[in-house]
Amino acid sequence: MCAKTVIIITGPTAAGKTELSLAVARHFNTSIISADSRQCFRELNIGVAKPSPEELNLVKHEFINSHGIQEEVNAALFESLSLQWAGEIFKKQDVLVMAGGTGLYLKAFCEGLDPIPPADEQLRIEIREQYQLNGLGWLREKIKRCDPEFYQSGETANPQRMMRALEVMESTGRSILSFRDAPGKTRPFRILRFGIRVPTAILYRRINDRVDRMMELGLLEEVHSLLSFQHLNALQTVGYTELFEYLNGNSDLPEAVRRIKQNSRHYAKRQMTWFRKDPEIRWLEENRLQEILQYFGEA
Repeated sequence: MCAKTVIIITGPTAAGKTELSLAVARHFNTSIISADSRQCFRELNIGVAKPSPEELNLVKHEFINSHGIQEEVNAALFESLSLQWAGEIFKKQDVLVMAGGTGLYLKAFCEGLDPIPPADEQLRIEIREQYQLNGLGWLREKIKRCDPEFYQSGETANPQRMMRALEVMESTGRSILSFRDAPGKTRPFRILRFGIRVPTAILYRRINDRVDRMMELGLLEEVHSLLSFQHLNALQTVGYTELFEYLNGNSDLPEAVRRIKQNSRHYAKRQMTWFRKDPEIRWLEENRLQEILQYFGEA
């Protein structure tokens, strides 16, 4: 293989990305760059389905345990760091693996970020204060009135994305979606995108079972240890917000666990909606490693 190649392995939560990425990376004797927006945080483990210490020892990983929850991590930072890591890996190997389900991070790596103007800092503060005061319902209604195009995009379960969309609309008078049509950047390597497709019923069962395992492994204790940091952006994520609600006395534990399962299934559905729009993704069924190797003429 002469061209430097990035093999991207993506798909919804609980699809089996970790297992497949490890197999591919070990076959090519290379490293993995994680494209997961939460596994980079050292303090988050059980609730983000981070690879085990044994799995991390099998293959070198970048962007796992690389940051603390009080650091600001976003797609722009990921684009910069992942390109640096790719350059270092390509000095020794012709192939690297990128694995994860954060669609915006994958887009940033493959195509670059859209040139969205920065929002006025005072406007940003005001929107966040209003969200803290009035909650998610207020934010959704505000987006529905101000940016109906974004409201229809299916991203209305993520308050950080909605607040950013509102900032852009009020700063520029344009929907944040209008900036996503900018031409993508070219990269000095080949990118092959593979997605893991799992039948919905099986995927949802895996998600429910995994949440049960997380609880058995001590997810509640992990979340309890982070209670004083619950306001941080890094912790506005499924598996943590629901248990914060329980620990704050706003729900009982069975209801919190039920909502983790439900919100995880909803998240998986949104991920698939995003990935299906990418015509570059080659969808894998069974014998996934063999399918990838066949593409390289190695199986």
